[in-house]
Amino acid sequence: MKPSKLYEALRALIGERVPLHIWGACGVGKSQIVSQVARDLGIEFLDVRAVLLDPVDLRGLPRIAADQTEWVPPKFLPAEGKGILFLDELTSAPQMTQAGCYQLVLDRKLGEYVLPEGWVVIAAGNPASERGVHFAMPRPLRNRFVHLELEADLNDWCRWAVGAGVRPEIIAFLRFKPDLLHAADTTSDANAWPTPRSWEMASHVLCGVARRQNTALSTGAGEFEAQLLDGTVGQAASGELLAFLRLFRQLPSIDEILLNPETAPLPTEPSAQIAISTALGRVMTDSSIARGLKYLERMPAEMRVMAMRDAAARDRAITHTPEFIHFGIEHQEVVQ
Repeated sequence: MKPSKLYEALRALIGERVPLHIWGACGVGKSQIVSQVARDLGIEFLDVRAVLLDPVDLRGLPRIAADQTEWVPPKFLPAEGKGILFLDELTSAPQMTQAGCYQLVLDRKLGEYVLPEGWVVIAAGNPASERGVHFAMPRPLRNRFVHLELEADLNDWCRWAVGAGVRPEIIAFLRFKPDLLHAADTTSDANAWPTPRSWEMASHVLCGVARRQNTALSTGAGEFEAQLLDGTVGQAASGELLAFLRLFRQLPSIDEILLNPETAPLPTEPSAQIAISTALGRVMTDSSIARGLKYLERMPAEMRVMAMRDAAARDRAITHTPEFIHFGIEHQEVVQ
């Protein structure tokens, strides 16, 4: 299930208070999607790391009241309101801790504690193939969840990345090399490899390097950047990204394109066209869209669609311009 479908599934089932368990490789965005759904619904998001709990932590501590023992529930369990109780890394918790979740997941209780009506339990974990800390989920607990498996999807990731401010050269590179969005070799002992999460980190690395170059770093910048990217996405992916960055940095400047859209140099290589279209989608506004479109009309239609989708996702004001409305009518079969 790709991220956009998981988002819709969560929106559909949260109101029914159906317990869900999300499976997926590390770095694919499980917790981020659940958190985003909570924000969009305007409800609380309570992230509880099951791996940090002992079985007794869930029920709380005993105390004597009126000559009887009662259990004081832990403060991290909600007492009111609406929200998502997110049990992250559930499959990394020992089986006794997982077993302690039986009653909470299905009956919405833990001893005397009752989960408030407006809350739903959602859990997430990595499969055993990820070679992390993993304990098989007991069958009785498995049967208490609806199980969904999340996988990376380039279009969904690019849509998210545009809104999240990921650098355009990272987005453009992955559009040119989509197989590298998530290329984990679970048999390798490498410390770094490409995942949606590590590409976001690579964007921060490029921001940091650029800032450093503007201050103190003058020599050896290429080697410095390469070492940091090697440690972020792995040597193989880093090598391909660096080759792409050399091309990206030789392209006409976006300022030049928007000032002279009819005469600015036009690249012919597909990778360069993807890079230019992605960069334009990052900077076009409702006041510059006309000039941006003039340049894009000199390129293949798929490049125009790519840039306009990015621009609309980043700035909804663009969708109200005459240029975008006309473009949408012409390309209504692909513009969503």
